Amino acid sequence: MIALVTGGAGFIGSHIAEHLVAAGHRVRVFDNFSAGKRANLSGIAGGQLEVIEADVRDAPRLEYHMAGCDVVFHQAAVVSVPYSVEHPQETHDVNLQGTMNVLFAAKRQGVKRIVFAGSAAVYGEDPELPKRETMRESPISPYGVEKLASELYLRTYEKLHGVESVTLRYFNVFGPRQDPRSPYSGVISILVDRALRNEAPTLFGDGNQSRDFVFVRDVVQANLLAATVPGVSGRVYNVGGGRRTTLNELVAMLGRVVGRTITPHHGPPRAGDIRDSLADIGRARTELGYEPRVTVEEGLAELVAHVQSTRETEGKP
Repeated sequence: MIALVTGGAGFIGSHIAEHLVAAGHRVRVFDNFSAGKRANLSGIAGGQLEVIEADVRDAPRLEYHMAGCDVVFHQAAVVSVPYSVEHPQETHDVNLQGTMNVLFAAKRQGVKRIVFAGSAAVYGEDPELPKRETMRESPISPYGVEKLASELYLRTYEKLHGVESVTLRYFNVFGPRQDPRSPYSGVISILVDRALRNEAPTLFGDGNQSRDFVFVRDVVQANLLAATVPGVSGRVYNVGGGRRTTLNELVAMLGRVVGRTITPHHGPPRAGDIRDSLADIGRARTELGYEPRVTVEEGLAELVAHVQSTRETEGKP
């Protein structure tokens, strides 16, 4: 298989690229390196990796490098909800127009399937739990709107032109290579960074708000299944761990991993934050064969070990 991974030098995209190369596939990473890092690709061995420094807004280059590809893993995006509120035109151009550019190129180049990085942000503030793919979408940010509109374009192109696509709605993904200094970073990478610096983290609110955390290796599993399982084109799947973890529970787990009690500060709740989130992953289990294998605490231990190893290599405290 020849695969193109947009955003392939980023957090999730680099893990997808790494697993594909390890499985013997040829991979083209297409990334503008605005958020992705070449260091994320440094551990990929062999000559099956090609790195293209380019932007998904550059439609001609995207189409040129898509020639001969079997599958596109479309991970490239501006993923910050607050940034999308402040810069809606830019995020529209990257997140929605970028997806349309992928679609146009895939149609002309005869790509067999697109696997799209969707988002649980499409569900908005609906308090019903767990979130099911059959629920009415109600995004509350430009980012969520862009992800939902991208889904609709993908499904429409499948019906009109036969371009196969599968959308994976990610919940709270965490793991190695997620930069805690990035404004796009998740709560877990920030907590780990603070813990390893012996700094007390800040939780906004009482800490009893909950999230569905999923380790990046399980997200890779979902992507590989979505690319290869027959008969699932046009479908949408939640990708989470299928379990709720409160932020207070998360801090306690992290304390066990690092071997000390962590006492967080509590700040006022942040406006717009969703109180609870939980994915129903039954459809992905039944139709894709997806099964999350890494618990939150196991993932935390792996992430802490990775960060410690990276800091020792770089000579940082």
